[in-house]
Amino acid sequence: MPENHLYRKDELAGRINVLIDKARSASVPVVFIQHTSSDPGDEFYPGSSDWQLYHGLARREDDTVIRKTTWDAFHETELPDFLQKQGVEQLVFAGAQTEFCLDTTLRSAYSHGYKCNLVAKDCHSTLDSSVLPASKIIEHHENIWNGRFASLQPMEAIAF
Repeated sequence: MPENHLYRKDELAGRINVLIDKARSASVPVVFIQHTSSDPGDEFYPGSSDWQLYHGLARREDDTVIRKTTWDAFHETELPDFLQKQGVEQLVFAGAQTEFCLDTTLRSAYSHGYKCNLVAKDCHSTLDSSVLPASKIIEHHENIWNGRFASLQPMEAIAF
């Protein structure tokens, strides 16, 4: 994740970590999705700084990390099988980037039958684009998602 210019980056990891702790306390599996490219010149090539999962996240060695090569974490990954084997019926989304991987995976989850998804309203982010500031990109996507593909809730309100 290109974290250098990520909107609200200083508070984002802390809020996501609280969500992770809540999930772990309820014995809910925590899954990290890692975008990966096979092109050595790409920013998400294994070993590059943008490929690394953010060091500030409360990741443990026993957490599941699923690598994806497209914006959709369900596309040609082990995520669908993992969720089925775990008996997962609802997904809680957090992370970056709002308008790319998060949006695509959220919509794909809905298409895969996960109809009661939650987005932690204050636990996802993006970068400013050439036409919109990050805050407006987030606001726009939350407006589309809420009541259609997911329910938006502040991190404090999410219970597992």
